[in-house]
Amino acid sequence: MKLNRIILFALFWISTSQSFATRLLIPMDDEQKNHLKAYGISYWVLKQDLEVNWLLNYKGGSFMMMYQESIEKELRIRGVSYDVLSEGQVTSILTEISRPEVNMEMVRLLKAPKIAVYSPKTKQPWDDAVTLVLTYAEIPYDVIYDDEVLDGKLHLYDWLHVHHEDFTGQYGKFYSTFGHTAWYQADQRENEAMAAKHGYSKVSQLKLDVAKKIRDFVLGGGFMFAMCSATDTWDIALAADGLDICEQVFDGDGADWGADKKLDFSRGFAFKDYKLYYDPMIYEHSYIDAMQGTRPISEDNDVFSLFEFSAKWDMVPAMLNQNHTSTVKGFWGQTTAFRKPYLKSEVTILGENKSLNEARYIHGTSGKGTWTFYSGHDPEDYQHQVGEPPTDLALHPNSPGYRLILNNVLFPSAQKKKQKT
Repeated sequence: MKLNRIILFALFWISTSQSFATRLLIPMDDEQKNHLKAYGISYWVLKQDLEVNWLLNYKGGSFMMMYQESIEKELRIRGVSYDVLSEGQVTSILTEISRPEVNMEMVRLLKAPKIAVYSPKTKQPWDDAVTLVLTYAEIPYDVIYDDEVLDGKLHLYDWLHVHHEDFTGQYGKFYSTFGHTAWYQADQRENEAMAAKHGYSKVSQLKLDVAKKIRDFVLGGGFMFAMCSATDTWDIALAADGLDICEQVFDGDGADWGADKKLDFSRGFAFKDYKLYYDPMIYEHSYIDAMQGTRPISEDNDVFSLFEFSAKWDMVPAMLNQNHTSTVKGFWGQTTAFRKPYLKSEVTILGENKSLNEARYIHGTSGKGTWTFYSGHDPEDYQHQVGEPPTDLALHPNSPGYRLILNNVLFPSAQKKKQKT
C-alpha cells in the first residue's frame, strides 16, 4: 500500500512538473536580449524535426516550442531571452491570439529550409548583409554561384538569397570610381573567365541566363530574397533580354541607346516604365533607384516605416514584417531605394519612406513561388564604402533592419493559410 502511494505521488509529481513547464516562449519584443540569435535558435529547433509556433504580433512576433532541456540549454548558451510556460499560460496566450478582433495569429513552422546564397566564392561573409547575419545567427547555408546555377542545382534548395550582383554585366557601374583599381580589374577578369568557361562571349549573356534560371526557380515554387543591386539589375536584365545595354568598357562594343523603347517589362517581377542610364560614368543603372540626383534627407532622419498587415488574413506580409518596432533606420547601397512610380501594381510594399515616395522593402508572388527585394547594403552601416571593415553584429543584436532579413529566412518553413479573397 505504501509503495502504491509512492508510485502515485511520483506520477503526480511528474505530471504536475510537466504542466508547469510545457512550453518555451522566446519573446521578440523589447524584452529580448538578442533578437538575431533567436531566429537561429528557431532554425536549430526545426533541424531537430520539432515544430516551432510563430506568434505573429504577439510580443513582437515571438516563438514558442515544446519544452526540452536541450533547447533551454541552447538558449542559455546563445544568450537568448526566454520564458518557461505552464499549460495554463499557454492556453491563455493562444486564447488571446485567437480572438477575432485581435491582430495576432499563430503560424506553424514545420521544417528547416535548405538555404543557398548566390555569391562569388571569393567573397567573404561580411561582404553581404545576409551571409553576415546568417553566420551570426548560426543558420547554415551553402554558397553557390554561376556553375551551380547553370548546372541546374537550384532545385536542391528551398530559399535563395542573391548577393548584390549586377545581372546586367556592368560590374555595379563602378567603372567611373574604381575602374583602374586592382580589385575591380580582378573581378572583371574572373567574370569574363566564367563566361568563357560556359561558352558565352559576354558577361552580360552569362548573367542573363543565370537570371533566367533564378526566375524559373521562383516560378517553380522557390523563395528568392535579394538586396541592393541584385534587385533592380535582375529585373532589368530580364526586361532587356536580346538587347545590348552595356557600353564598350563593359563588353567590348557599344550599347544600343534606343533599348529603352524595346524593354519588355512583363519579363521582370517588380518594376515597369523605367529608363536606363547607359553612360558608364554614371553610377546608376536606371531611374528605379532613388539615389540618382539629390536625395533630400540626412542620416539622422533617414528612416522607413513598416506596414501593419492583418495577421489572420494577410499572413505572408505579416510574417515578413514581424519586428519590435515599426520604424527602421534607412541605409544606402548600390540600390538604396525604389521609386514608387516604377513599381508594378501587383507589388506589395512592406516598408516605405512616404515623404520621399520611396519603397524600401517589397514583396510579390510569381508562379508558384515568392520573392522579396530589400534595398540598401547593410542595415547597420548607413553609407557603406568599399574597403570598410565588416559590421560586428555582436554590437547590434537587436537590429530591426537585420530582423527583416531573418523573417524571410524562416518564411518557407511556415504552414500558410490561403489569403482572403
